[in-house]
Amino acid sequence: MSDILDRGSLLFASIAVCVVSFALARVFGITFYTPLLVLAVFYVPGTLLLSRLIARLGGSFGDAFQRDYASLLTCTGMAWAAANLPLAVAAWMGPAEVLLYLAAPVYLYFAILMFFAVRTVFGTENRQAVAAVSLSWISLAAAGLLWGPLRFVLGWIASPFFLFFAYYYLANEFRNLGGGLRTRQNFHRMLQAAAVNPHDGEAQYQLGLIYQQRRQYTEAIQRFQNAVAIDPKETDAHFQLGRIARQQGRLNDALAHFQKVLDQDEHHSQSEILRELGAMYIAVRQYEDARQMLADYVERRPYDPEGLYYHGQALEGLNRRQQAREMYERAVEADRTAPRYRRRFTARWSRLAQKALGRIG
Repeated sequence: MSDILDRGSLLFASIAVCVVSFALARVFGITFYTPLLVLAVFYVPGTLLLSRLIARLGGSFGDAFQRDYASLLTCTGMAWAAANLPLAVAAWMGPAEVLLYLAAPVYLYFAILMFFAVRTVFGTENRQAVAAVSLSWISLAAAGLLWGPLRFVLGWIASPFFLFFAYYYLANEFRNLGGGLRTRQNFHRMLQAAAVNPHDGEAQYQLGLIYQQRRQYTEAIQRFQNAVAIDPKETDAHFQLGRIARQQGRLNDALAHFQKVLDQDEHHSQSEILRELGAMYIAVRQYEDARQMLADYVERRPYDPEGLYYHGQALEGLNRRQQAREMYERAVEADRTAPRYRRRFTARWSRLAQKALGRIG
């Protein structure tokens, strides 16, 4: 899916869907463009909306549609064509009964591919991607309910005169639908070109961020390490390497990178280095060290739900339950009062703080 985002084509994905649909048409009695129409008009917008609601992604739906629609449609089209290709071959070469046995694994495979598509396009957590794909059948149900009126409208739209004027007046709008995908690909190409320069650590760092957002951690680690090799004082790369190492449980590596960040700039990334070190000390049950780090961090950034939650964990580990409760309550309140665009990042810590409050009573 990452390669599709970097080098894929919406036109190629659409042709692939139509070719596979043509092979299925004689068995299922559909026109060759019906699956593409359902994906483009119902399934992809519905999945995009569900992903944004479940992951609490910031910004307006209109901006997200313009930015992510073409990317998600390209990934979805390629996933649908790949999943249905065995079904298309069976429709031409085998008896109709075989299709009944193939249908379930085919659409299970499509759901798995869509899980990776949603996770890659939006950078969501695994459970959020699973939830979005699991609920995406709702948009297909809407397509079934509206298919009758839609077929009637399509009969008028198919008029050559209507198509001519639609293209004349709306050509730019249709081109803009692919603008988000083209922007992603152009940016990635420029970074790849810049990364050829053995002295450009910033390009390596930016590529690392792209792969980290897509949860391709092996590639992200390589890019961040390249940035550090070019410039040992690339504080941002050390910070991200430390975060990934902590998330993967490689605590010695995380401590080494975090110590370099602390030595280079204690206030790096609005003092988030103190929060990351505090979280790491909690992981190894060094609660007093964690408390000291997190107390300094919370004093500097008193409205960060993640820092407040970790501070509560450190205090709870020291059996200072009343103070821990206060931190958890502040974490919940900080999420509640955060700007809407920030809630994508803060909601998780509010939920964890609420569970902690229920646990300590």
